[in-house]
Amino acid sequence: MLMLTLVLAGEVVYMLPFGLTRFFRPSLLEAFSITNTQLGDVFAVYGVMAAIAYFPGGALADRFSARFLLSVSLIATGLGGLYLATYPGIFGLALLFGYWGITTILLFWSALVRATREWGGDDAQGRAFGILEGGRGVVAVLLATAGVAMFAIFMPDDVLAVSDEGRRAALREVILLYSGTTMATGVLAWLVIPRAKHIGDTGRSLFKGAVAVLNRPLVWAQAGIIICAYCGYKGLDNYSLYAVQVLGMNEVEGAKLAAIGVYVRPFAAVAAGLLADRWSAAGTLRVAFAVSLVSYVALALVSPDGAFLFVIYGNLFLSFFAVFALRGVYFALLQENAVPPFLTGAVAGTVSFVGYTPEIFFGPITGRILDANPGAVGFQHYFLFLAVCSAIGIAVVGYLLRLQRSGSEGRWPTESTLMRMTTTK
Repeated sequence: MLMLTLVLAGEVVYMLPFGLTRFFRPSLLEAFSITNTQLGDVFAVYGVMAAIAYFPGGALADRFSARFLLSVSLIATGLGGLYLATYPGIFGLALLFGYWGITTILLFWSALVRATREWGGDDAQGRAFGILEGGRGVVAVLLATAGVAMFAIFMPDDVLAVSDEGRRAALREVILLYSGTTMATGVLAWLVIPRAKHIGDTGRSLFKGAVAVLNRPLVWAQAGIIICAYCGYKGLDNYSLYAVQVLGMNEVEGAKLAAIGVYVRPFAAVAAGLLADRWSAAGTLRVAFAVSLVSYVALALVSPDGAFLFVIYGNLFLSFFAVFALRGVYFALLQENAVPPFLTGAVAGTVSFVGYTPEIFFGPITGRILDANPGAVGFQHYFLFLAVCSAIGIAVVGYLLRLQRSGSEGRWPTESTLMRMTTTK
């Protein structure tokens, strides 16, 4: 029941800031009267606040109960959805996404990573994080399906003739659905997660662990891998827009395409996790990056006409598979890199601080790419940008493997050493 709760919480908390924009992007842009560039800049605010929160979030996860941290995070995030349902202007959106950058990261992310690692033990890290990502995929499928169904019910039969007010009313129902689910999950986390779970040494300086891992090349290599993988994940946010602007679908059909793609997530994540346990996490990551590179190049080069539509659809779902495989494995590197358990939160906070910087730069860059050349040309440039990110990911995995083979990164500081560093002036 603990892992089930972690899986549910791990996906629900991000449905408001990310799920809405992924599955309903064309409708959201129209409902809020904003452009891709403006939405990208709003996401940059989220990214900046999240980056600020990762370091202290990792430190908090090493010291305080996941029960408290996750519950407060979920309820606070859900409350933000109630404000979103009022359709604030661009300034209000920026404030809200900055607020979500704190609620979904400071109290949540590193606590979730630490709890998952402890559940997996020494020999099943790939399985643990694969189940987390795969389970989150199942939850995402259910929530996306429910959201699309809700949206379709409240939209008129003639979707192309919908008024701005009709679109807003339909999207508001989805927002309220996700808000209520998020807050209810916060209550569930409080009831299910043990009171004293994941409490670390409260006598150690709050940020001493983070300082101790900053000079580790393995940590920076893992962070670089997450940067490239997360660019691919952020890339999925524009698939519904691609379906509308390039493939000629309407708003409901575009939302359905993005939702159907999420069905790949549990299979990809669990399969990658099992492969990582049998082979290696780093090797699995390299293969997944190679697959995503091929799919992005194909999407950039193939013309979206009838003769090649099957190639486009095939590579869209291939990229879904590769992205979710990457997400299912990259935190399994904590065990493969021999990170001491008492530094899990510190390392997770550090690699997340660097690794999730695409929250800052991805939206502004790709929003401008798409707005500069609306339609097929803009998306060709978009997929080429994603291909470059995958190619860099392959190179960084190679660097990580070289560090692992050298053995020079195997000596981590002990907990007693950190305690002495804390008490020595």
